[in-house]
Amino acid sequence: MRGVVLAGGLGSRLLPLTKVTNKHLLPIYDRPMIYYPIQALANADIQEVMLVTGGSSAGDFLKLLGNGKDFGLKRLNYSYQEGEGGIADALRLAEHFVDGELVCVILGDNIIEGHIARAADAFRKQQQGAKILLKEVKNPQRFGVPILEGNRVVKIEEKPANPRSSYAVTGMYFYDASVFDVIKTLKPSGRGELEITDVNNAYIANGTLTWDILEGWWTDAGTIESLYLANQLVAQTGANKL
Repeated sequence: MRGVVLAGGLGSRLLPLTKVTNKHLLPIYDRPMIYYPIQALANADIQEVMLVTGGSSAGDFLKLLGNGKDFGLKRLNYSYQEGEGGIADALRLAEHFVDGELVCVILGDNIIEGHIARAADAFRKQQQGAKILLKEVKNPQRFGVPILEGNRVVKIEEKPANPRSSYAVTGMYFYDASVFDVIKTLKPSGRGELEITDVNNAYIANGTLTWDILEGWWTDAGTIESLYLANQLVAQTGANKL
């Protein structure tokens, strides 16, 4: 299984902090934000990782992370996303790197307390389709929200005004290599982006998406409030450590 960390975007919700740097280079307690998703992959025994980023600070990731040896990675690759095409568009850039294998995708601003190793092992056994990780949250309208019928996710709604469950789809996804064929069929959303929710709904439609509940706390760090929360959670309880 290979890993992809998506660390592009303008970070406009974090201005003025992001006026001169990529948001994923901002600190979360004692480490840069980008360390946390990479460590999550390493802790799941995923040793070949690609970082997809963009903007004027892209070179700073190479200076900070080098070849990934500090995380115990075999290889840390880089790809550059031009413009703002969305999460699925950024993932598209990793097709040749994934090279037909399973892939774990993590959004670069997702911070977790525990590990995704159990979910990764379950997907290695699953071998095909997709797996998402859910977490109950107080404000699901900020996220993709799953509609559940029994043990099945029947649809995911993106940032619904009236969420039909209290769960959020976390920014951690597992896919087989057909994900790149799915992305090629997508049309831009109203935001002009290729949405990862549309990818997940395609797997739901063909009956190959599974899900688990993420252990421990989880937060993104894409707003001032969630960035502050992430710093507090890591300071108080720690996160996946080096």
